[in-house]
Amino acid sequence: MPSQKKVFLYDTTLRDGTQSEEISLSVDDKVNIAVRLDEFGIHYIEGGYPGSNPKDKEFFALAKKMSWKNAKICSFGMTRRVGKKCEEDANMKALLGAETPVITLVGKTWDFHVIEALRTSLDENLSAIRETCEFMKKRVEQVFFDAEHFFDGYKRNPEYAIKALHAAVDGGAECLILCDTNGGSMPSEIARIIKEVKKAVSVPLGIHTHNDSELAVANSLIAVDNGVTQVQGTMNGYGERCGNANLCSILPSLQVKMGYSVVPADQLKKLYDLSHYVSEIANVSHAIRQPFVGEASFAHKGGMHVSAVQRNPETYEHIDPAVVGNHRRVLISDLSGRSNILSKVEEKGLHFKANDPAAANVLEQIKELEHAGYQFEAAEASFELLVRKAMGEYEPFFELKAFRVIDEKRSEGESPIAEATIMVSVDGQEEHTAAMGNGPVNAMDNALRKALEKFYPELAEVRLLDYKVRVISVGGTGSSVRVLIQSGDKDAVWGTVGVSHNIIEASWQALGDSIRYKLWRSRHVGGITGGNG
Repeated sequence: MPSQKKVFLYDTTLRDGTQSEEISLSVDDKVNIAVRLDEFGIHYIEGGYPGSNPKDKEFFALAKKMSWKNAKICSFGMTRRVGKKCEEDANMKALLGAETPVITLVGKTWDFHVIEALRTSLDENLSAIRETCEFMKKRVEQVFFDAEHFFDGYKRNPEYAIKALHAAVDGGAECLILCDTNGGSMPSEIARIIKEVKKAVSVPLGIHTHNDSELAVANSLIAVDNGVTQVQGTMNGYGERCGNANLCSILPSLQVKMGYSVVPADQLKKLYDLSHYVSEIANVSHAIRQPFVGEASFAHKGGMHVSAVQRNPETYEHIDPAVVGNHRRVLISDLSGRSNILSKVEEKGLHFKANDPAAANVLEQIKELEHAGYQFEAAEASFELLVRKAMGEYEPFFELKAFRVIDEKRSEGESPIAEATIMVSVDGQEEHTAAMGNGPVNAMDNALRKALEKFYPELAEVRLLDYKVRVISVGGTGSSVRVLIQSGDKDAVWGTVGVSHNIIEASWQALGDSIRYKLWRSRHVGGITGGNG
C-alpha cells in the first residue's frame, strides 16, 4: 500500500534555488534556512557546490560543526575532469573537504552533451562516472548520482543513458536521480521511461525536475507513482529559468492526496510558515497564488462560494487549509454577497443582529465604493471602520478642518522639500500644526500625528510600514488613484485604503482611517487585533 511506503525529500534550495534570477543568499541566510529545513523534517539538504565559490565552502565549514536533528547535509559536485585522476582533481578535494555524510555527483547521461559540452568520448565519460562514484564511496557514507539531462538523453539514445546509470551503480552510487534538466518532458514520458529504467537497474531511483513546461510538480508526482523514492526540489520552486519542482506543492500532494509517508503530520502543519520564512530570508515577495501555502490558496470572493463553504468547506476547498498551516480567507469586493459580509464581520468578532438592515447597507456601500476604485481585500481596517459606522459604533476621534501640502524643489541638484500644514479639531479644540517630511505624504503623516499626539499619546507607537499607489482609471495625469497604506504598532499590522483623483487626498483618506483604527483598538478590548495581523 502507498501509505506504507516512505518517500524522501531532498532539498536543493541552497544551491539550485540560489540560481534563481532574483535570489542571492548570504552564508548566514543559508545556515538559517538549513536549520529551519532540518527542524521541519527534510531528509537531505544540499548545501551547495564547495568547489565553485568561497560562500559555499564557508557554509560547509559551519555546517560540519552543527548538530542536525533530521537531515543529512549533502555537498554537490561534478564527476572528475576529463583526463584527470580523481586524486588529482581539485573539485574532488573540495567535495571531501566539506566533510558531509552524503555527496551528490552530477554526470552527463545524454550523448549529445558528452560530445558537445565535455568534448570527450562516450567511453571516457562512462569511466569518469564510475571512477568518481567509486572514489567517493570509499570515503563518505552515501553517494547519490544525479543523471543530468537523463530524460532527453534517454529519448535520443536510451542505450547510452542506461550505460551511464550502470556506470554509477558499478561505482557504488546508492540512488540514481533521473533529471529533467531542461524541463521539457511530459508526464507520460516520465512514467514510461521510469518503468523502463526500473527493468534495467535495481538501486533506488530519485527524480529532479525543472519547471520550464509548468510540469515540474506533476512530473515529480508521477515519478513517485511509478516507484521513485527520492524527490528533489526547492522551497517555493525557486531555481534557474522557470524554477525547480516546488516541494511546498509536492509534499502535501504526496502525503495528503497520495497516502505516502513523508513527514509527521504535526510537521506538515508548519509548511505555510516554512514557505513564508524562506521567501522572507531570500528577500523576495511570496507568490500569493502559490498552491497550498499562498495567501490566496484558500481565499473566497464570490458570494455563492462563501455561502457554500460556510455550509461545507469541501464545496470549494480541495483540502482543509489547516493541514498545511494555512487559513481560510473571505474577501470583500463588489462580487461579495451577504454571506461574505457576515463571514468577514464574524471573523472580526462583530455580529449583526438577525435581519439587520445594516448588513445589506454595508454590502451596497462596498459595491459602490469598489466600483469607484476602493479595494478592501488588503484594507481590512478600513472595512471594519465601515462596518462599525453602519452598526452605529463608529467614533471619529477628530475632525479634519483643512490641510495644505507644499512640495518645493529649489535647484536641480537639491532634493525636493515637502511641508504639510494640518488643522484638526478634537472635541471642539482646534489644533494647527506643520511638519516636514520625506515627500508630501510623509510630511502630512508627520503633521497629522504631531497635531493629534497631545490628545492621543498612543499614536507615537504607530509606524507607516508600506505605501502603494495604483492608477485605477486611465486619464493621463488626471487619473483616479488608489492608495493602500499598511501601518503597525508593537502589537498588530493593519491596512487602509483611499481613492481620489488627487493622490494627496487619497493618501489622507488612508492615513485618517489608519489613525482612527489605532485609536479604536487602543480603547476597546475584544476588537480585531489587526487587519492583516
